[in-house]
Amino acid sequence: MKKAIFNRFIIILVLALLISSIIFSITTSTILRKKIREDMISNLRIIDYALDYSGNINEQLKNIKEILKQYNNQAIRYTIINLEGIVVADSSVSDINFMEDHSYREEYKEALASGEGYARRMSDTLKVSMVYVAIKSLDSEYILRSSMPLSITGEFIDMLWPALLLAVGISLIFSIIISHGLSRSIIMPLQEITEELLKLKDKDPEFHFNEYRYEEMNVIADTVMKMSQAVKSSMNQIEFEKMIRQEFFSNASHELKTPLTSIRGYIELLENGIANNKEMEKDFMQRIKKETQNMTNLINDILMISRLETNEVEVELSDVRICPLIEDVISSLKPMADENSIAIRVSCKPLIIWANNQQIRELFTNLITNAIKYNKPGGEVYVTVNLELDKIKIIVQDTGVGIPEDAIQRVFERFYRVDKGRSKKIGGTGLGLSIVKHIVNYYNGTIKLESELGLGSKFTVHLPNLQNPKNKKSNYKKKGISSYKSK
Repeated sequence: MKKAIFNRFIIILVLALLISSIIFSITTSTILRKKIREDMISNLRIIDYALDYSGNINEQLKNIKEILKQYNNQAIRYTIINLEGIVVADSSVSDINFMEDHSYREEYKEALASGEGYARRMSDTLKVSMVYVAIKSLDSEYILRSSMPLSITGEFIDMLWPALLLAVGISLIFSIIISHGLSRSIIMPLQEITEELLKLKDKDPEFHFNEYRYEEMNVIADTVMKMSQAVKSSMNQIEFEKMIRQEFFSNASHELKTPLTSIRGYIELLENGIANNKEMEKDFMQRIKKETQNMTNLINDILMISRLETNEVEVELSDVRICPLIEDVISSLKPMADENSIAIRVSCKPLIIWANNQQIRELFTNLITNAIKYNKPGGEVYVTVNLELDKIKIIVQDTGVGIPEDAIQRVFERFYRVDKGRSKKIGGTGLGLSIVKHIVNYYNGTIKLESELGLGSKFTVHLPNLQNPKNKKSNYKKKGISSYKSK
């Protein structure tokens, strides 16, 4: 890679120097020709001022050329043409009578029209490429013209080429040295980053990157660090989920094993004839039925959590009226509440949410059931539903036994029980709050638990105020408060 970068740098530099040299040559040649043109016009003005047009113009012109030649060794030719285009004097032609009409010459016509003219072409007289400059005399009716072989300007360019090639050579040498250092400065960080990336094979890699002078390299290093952290976080999450699943299967097996053992025991008692009367036999059958129902509830809860986690089943959504649903849930839980003289008080704004009816029912059922089960005799449960900042806010609060601080973060785990002894007595699968959390997450909501031992617990749920896409009308119906008290 280093060699490839170095070679490309050299190719680019050579091309840049070559293009620069060509541009320099063209620019220098243009400037030089402009300068020569200006000098030729200046000479013509001097000649125009020095000539006595009433005398022998041809002789004077040759003398002036000899004088100028002492200061300028260039092969410059001077010609004087009258306004009819006839040559009246020429410094390089001995017999001007054989010279053709110059009235059609480009430089002559320009000088006649604007005072100055310029042209480049092959000379018919000298048979060489020439540069022509012409001016109109200020004191007489003549056109003064000077010409110079085009090769003279090339001679100046040729004089510049050795210096130009020397400069190019020196620049190329320095460029090679700089390119070598530059390619090294690019490759070294990449090699260091590559060596660090090889640590990905390690179980718990630790990356260490230097601060590079190229910001792009630092971006790569930072990206690798972030990717490493993301991978590490993902691995930890996978390990955590693996542990949770193992714990889940272990707990599920244990929870299923207990009723199965109980059922098997009762069946064996029945087979051995221990139930020697109808009343005892009926009692055993009721116990078997109860354990079977517990297993059914446990399996249903496990299946619900599985569906919520994997989204395998397409959920049917509909307009769910929250207040009637709460009243229906409380009605079904009334026997449980009456058994412990628990009063349930509801404050519900009549809201409608676009959701799955069964899921919302499960959410309220599990929260209110927990509030009843873990309450004190004669305690109270408060259910509040209102709209807060375009979110539906649900609060289920009780005056029960409360939850220890170290258990608050774990109560939403599957099969987790704060007081296992009490939980066994009051029944349940240990999946209720886990189901609540999964339902809340399914609707991109949030749930918060606040609790204090001996004072009770408060669950606060925020759900997006989802509405039927076909009905954009307001969610509010009418204000009102409903309440229910169980004694």
